[in-house]
Amino acid sequence: MADEMVEDVVVPDDDEDVSTVRAAATKRKGRGFGGRQGGESSKYESLPSQGSGPGPQRSVEGWIVFVTGVHEEAQETDVHEKFAEFGEIRNTHLNLDRRTGYVKGYALVEYETLADAQRAIQEANGTEILGQKITVDWAFVRPPESSVRRRVGRRSGGGRGRSPSPDRS
Repeated sequence: MADEMVEDVVVPDDDEDVSTVRAAATKRKGRGFGGRQGGESSKYESLPSQGSGPGPQRSVEGWIVFVTGVHEEAQETDVHEKFAEFGEIRNTHLNLDRRTGYVKGYALVEYETLADAQRAIQEANGTEILGQKITVDWAFVRPPESSVRRRVGRRSGGGRGRSPSPDRS
């Protein structure tokens, strides 16, 4: 056999030991066992905040630029060559139509830094790839603070702002 370490498992011999083990065990329900226990599982990861208000939003990996108007016969190399001059590209993605196999008309280009992505948007917007004009903008943006809805204290009407149904007497 392989050189493995096996831990000894203690098995209780009589029913009294089993009942004491069961009494000491805690019941846990739900995802992450949160709530009353409040252990380590109730702490969640989050991205660091980049300020408030409208503006570009960083994805988990980097800064993603959305390119529209991409020619249907463009290849990833065409898009990569066009946007490589603005900075180091982490990833390029072109969605293809399943039926035709051609590009759907948009591409996602991911940059390592905010400065590279901003430069690509400013300099590549309105230029051409394979003779077709492209539009370049942020893929993810933060909404302005005023447009974020707060549903605190709203309980009646189902939250849809509807008037009550007429009485059917």
